[in-house]
Amino acid sequence: MGILPKQLEQEAIAHGLPSSFINLLNLLLRSPSVVGSEHSFFRVLQRELEERGANVTWYEGVLVAQGSDPHSIMFSAHIDRHGLVCTGPNEFQYAAFVSGARSDLLGNSVSEQLMKKIVERFSSGDLYAYEPWSGAYRGKGEITGTYVCEHRNNLIFEVAGLEHLVAGTPVAFLDKLKVTEEALVGQLDNVLTAAALVYLFELGFQGTAFFTAQEEAGKSWRYLLEWFRRFGGSTNQLIVVDTSPYPDLPTAQLQHLVLRNKDANASFNVALTKKLAQVCKKHKLNVQFKDEYVESLNEQRVARGDEPSSLGSTEMGRIIAASNGLVDGTTLQIPTSGYHTMEESAPLQSVQGFIAVLMALSNLK
Repeated sequence: MGILPKQLEQEAIAHGLPSSFINLLNLLLRSPSVVGSEHSFFRVLQRELEERGANVTWYEGVLVAQGSDPHSIMFSAHIDRHGLVCTGPNEFQYAAFVSGARSDLLGNSVSEQLMKKIVERFSSGDLYAYEPWSGAYRGKGEITGTYVCEHRNNLIFEVAGLEHLVAGTPVAFLDKLKVTEEALVGQLDNVLTAAALVYLFELGFQGTAFFTAQEEAGKSWRYLLEWFRRFGGSTNQLIVVDTSPYPDLPTAQLQHLVLRNKDANASFNVALTKKLAQVCKKHKLNVQFKDEYVESLNEQRVARGDEPSSLGSTEMGRIIAASNGLVDGTTLQIPTSGYHTMEESAPLQSVQGFIAVLMALSNLK
C-alpha cells in the first residue's frame, strides 16, 4: 500500500526527491488522520519513527520524537487532516467543526461563507470509515449531498454506503499520492511536512520533532505548550512547518518556500526568521514573506473598497501569544494550490528545497 507505481516514483526521483521519502509520504497519505481522531495515525508514526532510530514519547495531542541531542533544533508539524465524523444514524458532519465545538450552541457558529467554501471543496467524493484508535477499516462510502441544518446551523453531509456506522466514527477522504511533472498532488496538508520530519530521522537527525493533533480545530498549540511547560529549557526556539495556500499552481511556483515575520496572533522570532532566509538564499531558493504578500494584497483590496484579508493564524503565532515568553520561533512553509482539497499541489522544486533547508538547519549531509 505504501509503494508507488514505478513510473510515479521515477518521476519524483527525476526531480530530485528521494524514493524513500516519496514512498513514506504515500504510505502516510494512505493512513487516515481525521481531525479529532488522530490516534491510529500516531501509531503509524510511532512505528515509522522508531524504525528510523527515534526515541518516541506519546502525550495527549502530541507525539514527540527525539534523537541524542534533542535541544539542538526543534521542528513541529500538525498531522490532522480534514474529514467527516458520524454524529448520529446516517448523519455526518465536518470533523473540524465538531472537534472545535463550532456551533450556535456556544455562540461561535461557523459563517455561511465558510460553509459554502467547505461544500465547494467536498461536495462529492469517496470516503472510508475507520476505528479511531486502531485504524481498522469500517467501510467505504460516497458523498451524495450537503445541506445546512436550520435548527443547529451546522453543515450536514449526506453519505451513501456508511449507514451502519455509530456516532463518533471518523470518516476520511479516500486519497492517494499523485506525481505530475510539476507537483506532488493529494490531501497534503499537513502530511507532507510531517513525512519530511520522519525522513530526517532516516538521515540521522538528532534534534526534536513534534507531531501535533487537532491543528485544523485550533487546538494543537495547547498540546505543544503543555509539553514545553513540562520539559522546556531556556532555549525554546521552535520552527513550525506546514503548507501555505496560494490561488493556483503558477502563483505557488513563483516562490520556492514561504516565511513569515508574523501572523494574526503574534510577531515571530526575528533572528531565527533571518537565519532561515539566509539558509534559503545559500541554497538559491526564492522565498516570500506571507505576511508582506497579504498586506500588499490588502492595500489593493482597501483601495477597491473591499474588506482586508486576515494575515492568517498559525500554530506558531498561537503558542507565542499564549506562552508569555516561554516559547518563541518562526515558520517554514511549502507553497501549495488547491488548499484543503484532494488536489492540493506542492511544486516539486519547493519540496526538494524544503528538505534541503531542513537538512542544512539540522547539520545533515
